[in-house]
Amino acid sequence: MRRVSEVRRTILDLREKHLSLKIAAGVFIQGDPKGSSSPNLEGLHRRFIRKMQFYFIRHGQSANNLLYDTTGSSIGRNQDPELTPIGVEQAEKLARFLHEGSLQTDNKRSNNPIANVSLTHLYSSLMTRAVSTGTIVSKEIGLPLVAWEDIHETGGIYLDDEDSGTRIGQPGRNRNYFLERYPDLVLPLTLGSTGWWNRPFEERDQRPARAERFLNELIARHGNGDDRVAIISHGGFYNYLLRTVLKLGRDDCWFVLNNVGITRLDFHAAGVDLVYMNRIDFLPPELIT
Repeated sequence: MRRVSEVRRTILDLREKHLSLKIAAGVFIQGDPKGSSSPNLEGLHRRFIRKMQFYFIRHGQSANNLLYDTTGSSIGRNQDPELTPIGVEQAEKLARFLHEGSLQTDNKRSNNPIANVSLTHLYSSLMTRAVSTGTIVSKEIGLPLVAWEDIHETGGIYLDDEDSGTRIGQPGRNRNYFLERYPDLVLPLTLGSTGWWNRPFEERDQRPARAERFLNELIARHGNGDDRVAIISHGGFYNYLLRTVLKLGRDDCWFVLNNVGITRLDFHAAGVDLVYMNRIDFLPPELIT
């Protein structure tokens, strides 16, 4: 694992590529042999008229997270796991932290990079662990939770074939499931009775394009206002998105994001500011996973 002092060389490279990058909190990167090059997004920041604050939030601990933490293996993983009791507690702590930020109206124009968060929009993936986390947050802060299919975890909904090891895509939850379990979730109009995934396992070379597609859509929706947008998403997708935003043409780094960790990026006409990464100071030590 390499600390901030070792990342500064990368920051200099990024600045040469016309990105404004400011790190206001601890950054930790550890080696990962997997990854991919990010697409070229020259001129992306020119599409902004005002500053948009973007908060990437990972879901609370899932049953699969707990399985891997305790066994070191994914054998027996669930295709779409629920939150664990710890995951629910984490989501509740996150929700209270965000609610406190929403009460601080002066934070909307605050120059304090670690001020509490006051959101205007809240999204989640259609994976159960993200929807569950987002629902807890939505109820606490009084914002509608809107589903965004493209922010799902890498791979999609799949199971491993026990004999061949092949990863086989599964249907995913359908509209009736969400209407019964999460009636306040704003669902895509395209979601029907057959499930939202219904395709093969998402391969590694397909992921950078999805990250770029999401980024373009995010800017189209929120690039012309002072919006403060949060998504409840996943650790694997987080890495592909950061590599895309920061234009990292390397695949030997991994950006750590704990359960319910928050990363803030500010998008504006001059570039992108990486304000902080993996903020979890609202969690007690026993809830950090």
